This record gives sequence, C-alpha cells and structure tokens, in this order.
Amino acid sequence: MSQRTLGSRIRRHRLERGLTQAGLAERVGVSASYLNLIEHGRRRVTGELLVRLATALDLDLRALGADGDAELVPDLVEAFGDPLFGDRPLPRPELEALVGEAPDVARAVLRLYRAYDAARQSVETLSARELDRTEAATVDRVRLSSEQVSDFIQRQMNWFPVVEEAAERLWRDARLDREGLYGGLATALDREFGVRVRIATVEELGGILRRFDPARRELVLSETLRRGSRNFQCATQLGLLRERAALEALTDDPMLDTDEARALGRLALASYFAAAVLMPYADFHRGAEETRYDVELLGHRFRVGWEQVCHRLTTLRRPGATGVAFHFVRVDVAGNISKKFSATAVRFPRFSGLCPLWNVHGAFLQPGRVRVQLSRLPDGSALFSVARTVQRHAGGWRAPAVLQAVGIGCDVAEAPRLVYAEGMDLANLSAAVPIGISCRVCERLECGARAFPSLHHPLQLDENVRGISFFTPAARPPGAA
Repeated sequence: MSQRTLGSRIRRHRLERGLTQAGLAERVGVSASYLNLIEHGRRRVTGELLVRLATALDLDLRALGADGDAELVPDLVEAFGDPLFGDRPLPRPELEALVGEAPDVARAVLRLYRAYDAARQSVETLSARELDRTEAATVDRVRLSSEQVSDFIQRQMNWFPVVEEAAERLWRDARLDREGLYGGLATALDREFGVRVRIATVEELGGILRRFDPARRELVLSETLRRGSRNFQCATQLGLLRERAALEALTDDPMLDTDEARALGRLALASYFAAAVLMPYADFHRGAEETRYDVELLGHRFRVGWEQVCHRLTTLRRPGATGVAFHFVRVDVAGNISKKFSATAVRFPRFSGLCPLWNVHGAFLQPGRVRVQLSRLPDGSALFSVARTVQRHAGGWRAPAVLQAVGIGCDVAEAPRLVYAEGMDLANLSAAVPIGISCRVCERLECGARAFPSLHHPLQLDENVRGISFFTPAARPPGAA
C-alpha cells in the first residue's frame, strides 16, 4: 500500500469519528503537523505508530494496514479507459487518491459503470438476437450477480474457515473414508435428511447433472458423472442442507445486494464445501507440499479433476499451514473469462478480455497438454504459470463437449516450490514472456498482439507508415523528418 493511500485512510477514519488532527495526534503521541504530513502521504508510518493509530481510532489493525481496496484501482483504470470518457483517461495517482480517501465512492462509480456496461451489452444483444425485454433484463441481472460473487470471494481471499470447519465436522460425524467416499456421503444424506441418491439416465435428466427433489427427498445424479463428480455433487447437496444457516450468514454481506447474488453466493460456498470434503485441508496441503504441487498427481490421489485441484490450491490460506499463493483463471476458446481469482500481483480485467499472450490461451493449441510459462508484467512483476485444457462431457455421441482452459500461477519467487519449474532458469527474466492484463490498460506499445490502443497513450496514426500492428506507433528511420 502506498503512503498516500494509507494517509488518506487514516484521515477518513479520523473524520468519521469527529476527531481533529490535533486530537488524534495527542492520542498517538505525535505533533499535529507530523500527523498532517502522514495524512498527505509525505511521511512513512512505522509499525509501532500504525498500532497506536489503530488503537486510537478503535479499529482492527487490518482496517488500516491491509490493502483490501487495492483491487478497486485497476478496475477504475480499466473502466475509465472506456471511450465513453474521452481520449484523456484519469491519471492513476488520482484514482489511487479516490480509493484511499473515498473507497465507497469508488465502488459506487464502478457499480454505475457496470450497470452502464450491462445495459450497453443488453442493447447489443437485443439488436443481434431480438430478445424480449424480460429475457434481456434476466441476462443482465445474472451477469451483475456473478461479478458481485467474484468480488465477494476475492475480498475474502477465497478463504472461508467456517466452511472448512464444517467439512472437517462432516468427516468426523459421518466417519467418512477416502476409499468409500461415495457410499459414505450417500449414507449421510439418507441418515441425516432422509434423502435417497439415485443415478438416472441421460434420457431422463436431459442436460441436468444434479436434481434435488425436496418433496420426494431424492437426489438424482446423471449417469454421465464420473466417480469424483458424483462425490462432488453429493457433498454439494450435503452442504446446502447441512450448513444452510452458515451459508446464509456468510452471504448476508453488503457486497451481495440482490437475491440472485446471494443465491449464487450460497451455491459457490456449497461448492467450496464440497471441495473441502473431497480434499480435506490437512491431507491436501500435505499432499501438495509432498508432490511439489503436481496437479495431475494430486488429482489421482484425491480422485478429482484438474480444475478442482487448481481451485482447491487457491484456498490454502490457513494460518500456520499456507500453500503457494496462486492466481486462477478459466477461459473458453473465445477468450471469455468465466472464473477468476488472484492472490498474486495480477488483477484480472473486468470489462475486457485477458492479454492473448497468457499461456492459458495457448493451452488450446495442445489440448490435454500441460503448458508452463515464465512471464513478466509491465510493472516488472515476474510470474510463473501452468495451464491445461479441461473438457466437459454432457452425454453421449450427440452431446457437445465443452473445451475450456484453466491456468494457475504464482510469483516467480515461489516457483521453485512447483515441480513444473524444474530445469527452468527462473533468474533469467530476459527470457520471460512480456505479458499484460488487457490491451487497454497495457503500456507496452510495441506489441504485435495488441488489439486495441492503450488508454495511456493517445492513438497516433500515420497513413504512410505501418508499425507491427495497427495500434502500435511506427518507428521512423533515422534522419526522417
């Protein structure tokens, strides 16, 4: 966190409590002039002084020291890069100041822009597909709800101790064991809730994979689900029934301000619960360290798929037993991001596509093969990432298979902990692939993959000169006028 942001946050909390600079300065034992310099980002705040400030303001230390609003800055940069705001985007320092001094205002601006962006896409959809007004509104609500849930999970850093404890409690209460997990989960559903599990044919269920009938107390699973997926769906249903009160309490959050968002949040947390049941924290963390984060080997050991392992790796945040801090992204062949999370320096784009130079896109060139990449962002951050395609089958010969790519990555400093980094010269960043987040916020002008002009530099066209792409400046030969 920058000193300017920290100073703005101190000032905001001081004003909220009706304190003068002199009054707060007296409480923490500094001069009013020194506090004034701190609030304007002109003096560093030591750890000891930060503790005194938090105590004087009656705050949890994390409210001052944690950069919980950091994700707002790249989102604002991306939003203000829209041509709607003209050719001169707001400077990043001004947006950082807005987030530091008035984060709620920054969130309100983003909500307004998201609503505008959703309305714009709705109009485009109406024009292209001639949707009626009700269907278009439903599409927009679902899209906005999905963004809210993504923000909610990101704010919690994908770590929900209450859900982890619930999964561990289920293992004890139901006396589960890994070899007979499906039978144990089905027995727990029957014993605790009188719910019978039945496998049904594709003809009966169509494209549905899981259907719970509360009246008949029956959970019906598709025959297309493999053993690990059947376990996952049984555990998800147990989470929805067994931990209903906990899931509702967790999703009673200001970030989830619609019924759709709260319902989607409960489903996301029920899936989190299921993953914690199939991959118990202590065993999975130990396995990850022993195998050096070999995703395929972990999948075999816990009988789950590549995506499930990657997603579970992002949740290893238990104090005293943390794993590698990963980011996670899932894309389709069109480049659409359908799931994202970051515990690294990466802030995934919200309103545009991900840079095409990421290896998660290249995974489609070799389906089923693991691809690794050493890369560097424009700010100098170096990343190591792993990606592979995953395929979803919905039925037999006539059912279309959906191909997606899933990637995880970490800071290059943590890469030696991964088996995939063996034999790579991680210190040689000159060989790193120069990636960005998205074209509009990327400062790399000399990029052949650029699809849009950078919002940081005005577009300058010369009909007589062509660069490596239409949106990159063309270098003139020496001596040219």
